[in-house]
Parts: sequence; C-alpha cells; structure tokens
Amino acid sequence: MKTIGASGLVLNEKLLFEHSVPGRKGYSLPELDVPPASLPAPLCRDQIAGFPELSEVDVVRHFTRLSTWNYGVDSGFYPLGSCTMKYNPKVNELAARIPGLTSLHPETPPQLAQGTLKLIFDLQQALQEISGFEKVSVQPAAGAQGELAGMLVIRSWHEARGNKRSKVLIPDTAHGTNPATAALAGYQVVPIASDGVLTLGEVAAHMDSEVAALMVTNPNTLGLFETSIEEICRLVHERGGLVYCDGANLNALMGIARPGDMGLDVMHFNLHKTFSTPHGGGGPGAGPIGVSAELAPYLPGPMVVQNGGEYRLDQSCPDSIGRLVAFFGNVGVMVRAYSYIRSMGGEGLKRASELAVLNANYVRARLEGSFHLPYRNRSLHEVVFSDQELGGDCHTIDLAKRLIDCGYHPPTIYFPLVVKGAIMIEPTETESLEILDEFCDAMLAIAAEAEQSPERLKSAPQRTKVGRLDETAAARKPKLRWQE
Repeated sequence: MKTIGASGLVLNEKLLFEHSVPGRKGYSLPELDVPPASLPAPLCRDQIAGFPELSEVDVVRHFTRLSTWNYGVDSGFYPLGSCTMKYNPKVNELAARIPGLTSLHPETPPQLAQGTLKLIFDLQQALQEISGFEKVSVQPAAGAQGELAGMLVIRSWHEARGNKRSKVLIPDTAHGTNPATAALAGYQVVPIASDGVLTLGEVAAHMDSEVAALMVTNPNTLGLFETSIEEICRLVHERGGLVYCDGANLNALMGIARPGDMGLDVMHFNLHKTFSTPHGGGGPGAGPIGVSAELAPYLPGPMVVQNGGEYRLDQSCPDSIGRLVAFFGNVGVMVRAYSYIRSMGGEGLKRASELAVLNANYVRARLEGSFHLPYRNRSLHEVVFSDQELGGDCHTIDLAKRLIDCGYHPPTIYFPLVVKGAIMIEPTETESLEILDEFCDAMLAIAAEAEQSPERLKSAPQRTKVGRLDETAAARKPKLRWQE
C-alpha cells in the first residue's frame, strides 16, 4: 500500500510530575530593589504540595514533544464531515493580531473604538448579504450559543403573541446538537423520520398547534439539499410555526443560494467552519445569528449601529433576549472572519462553495464502487458512506484506525445516526486534486485489505505511539488525575 504514513522516531514523554526534582527552578530573578508588596494573609497560601519543580528546558522540551503528537489542519488533510475543517489562511491570523484590535480594552468608550465597531458593523452587513436575512447579531460566542440564541428568539416571538407552544420538530438528518438546544430552550423534542430528505407530508403529519418550530439543517448531515424547503417553510408558517436553520453546512451554499430567500426565519453561522476561523478546543468561537424582519426586535444585544457616520452600541431594544456574553464576545474571531470575507469577495466565496461541492463529488465518484452509498441523491459538500460492503467482517472503526497508519486523520464515523456504520467525508474546497487522490487511493487500498487480509485492519493502528486502546474502559473508567 502506497501511503503518506511512515514510521519514525516518536519521543516518549513523562508527566511533568515525573520530571520534577526537589529544589529545581526555571527562573532566576535579581534581588528586589524596592520593598516587597505585602498581601493580606487570607490571600496568601503555602507552597502547593507535590507541585512539579522544573527547569526551563524541562518545560520547553515537555511541551515541544507533546506538540509533535498533534495532528491538525496545518499538518494534513482533515476530512471530518459536518465540521468543515478547512485550512485557515494565515493572513487572517495576521489581521487578528493588529495591535489596535488586540490591545483595545473592552471598556473603551465607543467614540474611541470606532475602528473596531465599524469592523463589527461591516461584518454584520456582510453576513446579512450572504445569508439573505434582514438582521444579524454577532453577539453569540459559539455555534452552540448561536443555536440557543436562535431558539430563544423563537420562544420570545411566540410568547409575545400569547402562545408559547411546547414542541420542536427535528429531522433525523439534522445537526447533532439541535435536540439538546431545543431541550435547553424548554421545548419537547419531536423527532421526524426522513428518507434522506424531508417530505412535505411527513412535516404536515407532525405540525400541530403546539409546534413552535422546525429545526432543519440544509444541506443536511447526509450532504443532501432539502429540495422541498420552500414548501415546508410555507406549511410551517401557515400553521403558526417558525423554521430554524442550522448553518453548519453553509459552506455548500455561500455565494450560490441564500437561506433567508428560502423562507427560513432564523439561522446561526459557524464562523469557525464556513468563514475559516480556527476551531477551538471548546473556544474561543463566534456564532452570529441572522433573522427575518419580524424577529429582529428579539435579537441578542447590544447591536452595533451606524448613526451619521459614527458607530455605537445600541442597547435600547426592549424585546431583546438580552446579552449573551460579557462585553462583545470573541472579537478576534470576528476579525478573522471579516478578513476572510473581504479577501475572498463575493465571487471568491461562491467559488469556494463550488469547489467544496466538486471535491466532495470527486471523492464520491472515486469511492462509491468500493464503499456502500446508502443514499443516491446528489451530494453537495460532503458524502456519507457506510461499512455495509466492507469485507472480512471489518467495520467503520477498523477502517478509521487503519487510515491513521496511512497518515490520515479519520473522517467522521458513526454519524449521522441515520446511517449504520457511517463514514462521513467532507474534503472542503482547500484540498487539491493530488491530496484527494492520495486519500482515495488509501481508502481503496484499505477496502482491498479488508477482503484479503482483514487482520491488518482489526489490529490497526500499528505505526502510532500506542496501539488500539480499550475505548469502552477509557469512557467508563477514565483516569483523569495523576497519582504518585
């Protein structure tokens, strides 16, 4: 098998506690030439028992060695489906480090922060134009918080009409966080079965007087476009409900189609997906939401508005669901997204979507003869296979582990749940034809191995620092603290 995976020197690394030597220090400071500050006794503490004592070189080598174990989008192809792990242009990182932006104190008066406020205002306007929604708030500090903000806006709209309603419809092809968001907003979750895409009849059968909203992902987590979305929105509106769109898959649509023009009422944006800002390990993030004109009064604030050429924070919206974060959220993430949008331009964003769809369909065309494709509908930016036709009694987990040996991060596995043994691949627009061919060659070679020598898959990975772990025991009996 020809792969980019290789064996080499992988340094072992002990815990910092195990490196510790009593009395060792990583600093050398001169004697104070001023009287030492004295803190009140309650604010002082003794030395921490068992705290590691290390030199500077101990610390630097420890974290440098750990960094060599990492795999990220700057290391290689990251084909996670539904997550849009595309390369983050470094010019956006430079823009986010401009001193006038990074050094601005959050309590700076608006008249002294006009540059930052203008940037945020222009980002709001750009997202409105891209999505087709009347108003956008950039307040939410993560995609999940954007989801929650959108559902709270919907709840406020219903409550203002004296009809709170109690249920939210969620298709089995919706983004995985949607049920939790609806429940957190106080709603009963009602699942809807689909055959790849939603049908008008299925929605109509569930759309009663207690349904507050339908939460839909378009394209959905199978990478399929909801072709009946306009008719479905019309039906939901006729029966007094609203339609929420999860914006996780906007990378297939930007510059081509606008969700707001389809009849959708609310959508959150994942700036760390579509607009190429980094994925955080739980943060920082940004999850703006766009809404129709009717829902604009309920947006979280404050909003940045423009009056006579000046920019200010508007906090005079009595129907707003209120502030979601301290100050104004993660502005550095907004700067990256703004830089991306401005550098790409309208045609560039459209081209990115076209290439994302082209790349996914190229991967589909190369693999569908060897891997089971559960839905034949045309794919957009991602494609979902299953392990049903994988030979040698091998399964998706075996394929994923073997891909690591080949030098690739595995794609998303076992999601969406509607596909048994799912293998979900999203190449994004940033990967070249050569990279896609190398990845597909590895996938095809693994499929052949499953038929001819399945034990290789079942014993993988073999080139990693550790072999296959007992993931069940790790989940049920985790060891999270070091003990001497």
